[in-house]
Amino acid sequence: MENINWSKNEFLAYVLLYAAHCNFFESKEEENYILTRVNEATYHRIHTEVVIDSDEDSLNKIQQYISDNNFDEKEKEALIKDIKNVFFADGSVDVLERKVFGILKKIIR
Repeated sequence: MENINWSKNEFLAYVLLYAAHCNFFESKEEENYILTRVNEATYHRIHTEVVIDSDEDSLNKIQQYISDNNFDEKEKEALIKDIKNVFFADGSVDVLERKVFGILKKIIR
């Protein structure tokens, strides 16, 4: 896999957008939450990458970035909390979102 040269902000945008897009529908509430965490330019630039990447590519990129950037426990917990907030942003968490949340937690920890 190629070297990923994202900033931490771009990585956060990627993970949150991947979470929002995992059920192929991004609600306005999910979008609004993500925009409280990253700026609009980053959101739109990274959004295209998330939509184009396969699930496998996305998960590999997330895993590689975390591995390459030595996240500490506090950073990992904050990331998991942000992902959970994306899933709950629209008031419900479907089965696919629950499954993806479990996978992301395993990758991050």
